[in-house]
Amino acid sequence: MHKIHLCIGLALCTTFVSCFKDEPLNAECDIEEAAVPTADPLSIFFSPSDTLLKILSSDSTINFNVRRHADLTALAPTFKLTPGATINPPSGSTHDFSAGKVRYTVTSEDGRWHRSYQVGFTPVARAVKDTLVYNFENYELETKDHKYYVWHNEFPDGTFGDYWATGNPGFQLSMGSAAPEDYPSVPLKDGFDGACIQLTTRSTGSLGELVNKRIAAGNMFLGQFDLYSALANAMKATRFGIPFDRKPLRLKGWYKYSPGPKYQDQKGNIIAGRTDSAAIYAVFYRNHDDAGNPVVLYGDNVKTSPQIIAIADLTPVKEAKEWTEFDIAFVYMGDIDTSLLEERGYNLTVVCSSSYEGDKFEGAIGSRLLVDKISVICEKEE
Repeated sequence: MHKIHLCIGLALCTTFVSCFKDEPLNAECDIEEAAVPTADPLSIFFSPSDTLLKILSSDSTINFNVRRHADLTALAPTFKLTPGATINPPSGSTHDFSAGKVRYTVTSEDGRWHRSYQVGFTPVARAVKDTLVYNFENYELETKDHKYYVWHNEFPDGTFGDYWATGNPGFQLSMGSAAPEDYPSVPLKDGFDGACIQLTTRSTGSLGELVNKRIAAGNMFLGQFDLYSALANAMKATRFGIPFDRKPLRLKGWYKYSPGPKYQDQKGNIIAGRTDSAAIYAVFYRNHDDAGNPVVLYGDNVKTSPQIIAIADLTPVKEAKEWTEFDIAFVYMGDIDTSLLEERGYNLTVVCSSSYEGDKFEGAIGSRLLVDKISVICEKEE
């Protein structure tokens, strides 16, 4: 709390000083939003809301998903930048994106900082397989600071995407000196079959104690992690879900789990007699509300939102010293609109965490969950 008060005090001092001298030029050079103006959005996109993307601070690639036969030869994206920044090529300039991504460079108001973005459009075809398998073979250190690992899903054409996210960027805020192997979510080469992902509940050190966020559970999920939201509201940092155009029936995979020795609550109190457990579940939900506004689920409503159509939940995930197979049915709470399904109007997320209550910063330091070969079994199409 002292640090928070200090920040407020500094902000007030800055306000008063600005009355007596000019504000310094802005050193930020980020794209905050990207949009594609078009008179007929449904000829290119699946929904009018798909024409606007809010860009996370950690993103350096901006990708619009479009219909398979969309005309990409003359599109003119526009960009909302951090105050005072400029962009080249100019916002609103027309380019042929059928030839591939276009590189944009953003320059800060003070002219000292530059940042490059790759902007592209990906024609999306319907999934053709009844079983979608997500492996953890494709990973690397993130490209900016090389501090933590990120994972890529592989598409049928051999290209890679960024469907998987973890809380590793948030852990860096509190434990920036940690080695990549000491982060909550790391790869292991010796999994059930090839590489797997290891999720471990870690201490967040003295900074975590200061704000009553003493642990960071290892997690991975289909979606995005918003680092800026992690600073203000941790529950809004996890943006769950990717567009999904099949009816999921079962969630399958393999895991090992060992709980840590001492379970603690958010204030660091050890809870005698309580044993940590892991989380493995999937949620299928409508990604627009009745008014057509885009919907994403967060940590505070991923299992409770009225947008949810079905959930597959392995609860609780107890200790398993050997590789153990799981096979969970999706329990449906509503009917699927097939026309909406074809238009990618539903999202799917798969979530794994080394501590079931990790989103509340409760659990046991040292709890370890290994996960491999996650499969989503979908309804066969005639």
